[in-house]
Amino acid sequence: MDRTHVPWMCVETPFSPPQVNSAAGAAAYPMSEPKPPSKSPAPAGTGRIASPELEIKDAPLIFGQVWKRLVEEFGIENMVFPKEIMWLGGAPGAGKGTNTPFILRERGLTAPPIVMSDLLDTPQMRALKDRGQFVGDHEVIEALLRKLLDPIYQTGVVVDGFPRTKVQAEAVKLLHDQIMQLRAVYWGTATGKRFRRPIFRITVLFVGEQTSLDRQLRRGREIAEHNESVRRTGIGQLLELRPTDVDESLARNRYRTFKDLTYEALTSLRRHFHYHFINADAPLADVEKSINAEFQYQSSLELGQATHDIIHRIPVVSDVTLYARQELVRRLDAYEHAAAPLFKKVAAFIEAQVVPVIVRHALAGRCLVKTEDVLFKEMTAIEMVLDTLAERGYHAVYEEQRLPVPRTFDADTGAITCQDRIVHSFEIRFHPPEIRRGH
Repeated sequence: MDRTHVPWMCVETPFSPPQVNSAAGAAAYPMSEPKPPSKSPAPAGTGRIASPELEIKDAPLIFGQVWKRLVEEFGIENMVFPKEIMWLGGAPGAGKGTNTPFILRERGLTAPPIVMSDLLDTPQMRALKDRGQFVGDHEVIEALLRKLLDPIYQTGVVVDGFPRTKVQAEAVKLLHDQIMQLRAVYWGTATGKRFRRPIFRITVLFVGEQTSLDRQLRRGREIAEHNESVRRTGIGQLLELRPTDVDESLARNRYRTFKDLTYEALTSLRRHFHYHFINADAPLADVEKSINAEFQYQSSLELGQATHDIIHRIPVVSDVTLYARQELVRRLDAYEHAAAPLFKKVAAFIEAQVVPVIVRHALAGRCLVKTEDVLFKEMTAIEMVLDTLAERGYHAVYEEQRLPVPRTFDADTGAITCQDRIVHSFEIRFHPPEIRRGH
């Protein structure tokens, strides 16, 4: 598509004077103390003045500027973002790093998570701070959007540590709106399949204040012991020891900053996207179970509406199998009640003809039983075999084969009369035993 005919889709907003605000945006991603600003005027092109109070807090304006710059650089047709984005936030000590692998596995995501603290710890960001400037919402949003455009994330990604401010929370909504607009423009074109319906999930790992303090300080003690061992033995690498990991008052302030700033930003999105609140106070195994329960596949939420409308009447396997065991028992009891003589013959057939074959192929975990027994002229007898084997723990599949067998031959006309030979095949699978071998 000709780029000159496609709108940028930037969020239009009237210009308003910068809103004076606290240093929330800069404090959300503390990395190192910025240098004092130079008394001389900053050279052209060095960015904004190093004063958090002067940062513009107008989310549409910030997002629109970032979006326009990326469109100019990449082209509107290349603004392809992940199908699924998991926006992960957590209280200090909630175990985001520990639990992220569980989330990735449950959602089937293979790309590494985007960890905001790592993303902002770059030479460019450090240079910004070295010039006496701060990493504010504008820089954070642009760095993240650039990263999300990487093709490795097209299927999905976990974003660890965003949003942390109200402006960033608004940016999440604005990003979703822009992706939907791109989908509306391109869906009917040859490249439309690249612009899929986005799935945004807000996930909060939460712990209470005391749990957070205990875990932060315990981590500090463990890191200090590790670093002491590295210095003493020369083996291993030193780990970063945060001030909040050794000072209880700083750890408490870090938790309260999360509660007052980040938690509010995350919960403000619960009316707009799938929201998952996970109590991380529990033992790790219980937290993992909670994660598994939260992120079970839901086709009505994840498929496109048109796709879901076509296939939604086909039941999912969990619905079919929910009461399968009870239904199996009901059918077996019905066989005994309504057709006991036939049921007994089927059981005798299985015992005499099927079990010996299973025993001979026990190590393979698979066998095939073929029979021409007239017992199976009745479909009910076949169903009895399948249900009985299922009740005993086997997986059986039935197939009927009809083989034409010549019966008469007319010498005058050369006509051959055939009669079908019916072969009943039961393919049976089961778990083979483990073979232990000495080494």
